[in-house]
Amino acid sequence: MSAWEIRFKAGHNQTIKKLREMACPIVLGNADAWLLKAESDSARAHFKGTTEVRAWTLSKLSSGDLDFLRTCRPTLEIALDHPKRPICFHGSPSSYNDFLLPDTPKEKWDQLLGPFAPAIMAGGHTHTQQVRQIGEGLLLNPGSVGVVYNYYLPKDEFHTEPWTEYAILSYDQGYSGLEFRRAYYDLEGLIETIRRSGRPHADHMIDDYRRSHQPDQPDSQR
Repeated sequence: MSAWEIRFKAGHNQTIKKLREMACPIVLGNADAWLLKAESDSARAHFKGTTEVRAWTLSKLSSGDLDFLRTCRPTLEIALDHPKRPICFHGSPSSYNDFLLPDTPKEKWDQLLGPFAPAIMAGGHTHTQQVRQIGEGLLLNPGSVGVVYNYYLPKDEFHTEPWTEYAILSYDQGYSGLEFRRAYYDLEGLIETIRRSGRPHADHMIDDYRRSHQPDQPDSQR
């Protein structure tokens, strides 16, 4: 199950093709909603070149791709014979635009997620890997697959990290396990793909990746 939006990047049509082949349930994110209906997420209008990028993205997607996106639901629940059933959403069960960070006041966490405890809740939106106890429940955010960044960085230091993030939630006979993972990718290959894609404002996106810190990586992740 995917709880994360499909971003306006080079290769989004291949991403949707793969998701359609997998036939797994997908949660609707704010970027997906903006793509389908621009006025549904006015916040995206503040990002550089969003209108042009949205038009370019739509030009690359088929009617079948868009129909697939329309099947995505704001909240998904996996039926288990256990009170800690998984509930997936983008921001919160109430809205894909709700923002929950480690320093968000406890009152807001309790307001948005408390009624769903003791479920294990999976959300995204903030691009921040985190786990938090919610009463007898749990919230996990696996981070971001394609646009990893530190929300707390000053604007003039913003950059996109050269790795992908995800999490594996396992369940076996009433016992659950959670593992956060990170994997580096070929940054130069990605930059070249973006450059060749024809995406509007590609240089701006490439600059965000170029400013990233690239630590030494194990040979298996180069």
